Amino acid sequence: MFEVGDFIVYGASGVCEVKSIGSLDIDGVSNETIFYTLIPKYGKSSEIFTPVDNKRIVMRHVMSEEQARMLLSEIKSIEELGVTNEKKREQEYKEAISTCDPRSWVSIIKTIYTRKVQRTAAGKKVTSSDMKYISLAEDHLYGELAVSLHMDRDKVKEYVEETVEKN
Repeated sequence: MFEVGDFIVYGASGVCEVKSIGSLDIDGVSNETIFYTLIPKYGKSSEIFTPVDNKRIVMRHVMSEEQARMLLSEIKSIEELGVTNEKKREQEYKEAISTCDPRSWVSIIKTIYTRKVQRTAAGKKVTSSDMKYISLAEDHLYGELAVSLHMDRDKVKEYVEETVEKN
């Protein structure tokens, strides 16, 4: 169970702070059901209410600073997605995003970056699907790393690139 003040990754919402834990005074909702009230760290400034025992959406603690530094040291060795069927490319991106696993996000970023370079060299445009999923993967990854590394989110991408070059 998470505690008030914890930063967690909550599915597609990304990094959220646990604002409160308790029942909700809403018609049709049992007072016995305990909810987390979450505040997204980046993006929409709304509140999210989710049952503590929610099994449908991935909820996990934000990685520790040590885990973040370990991830950065491993980025070069993380493999790209092995997408062989172009028709299933978007589905594989979706599945990788939905795992809420930072290594999967790195795989997406690396895969699409490589595709972008290849397509540009061949005189082709980057697909809208590639742009969508690299943006999602970067948003999730850099948002979590910003919290873990106690950094301004706007500086994380540059920091990651510099750190990967040094390793």
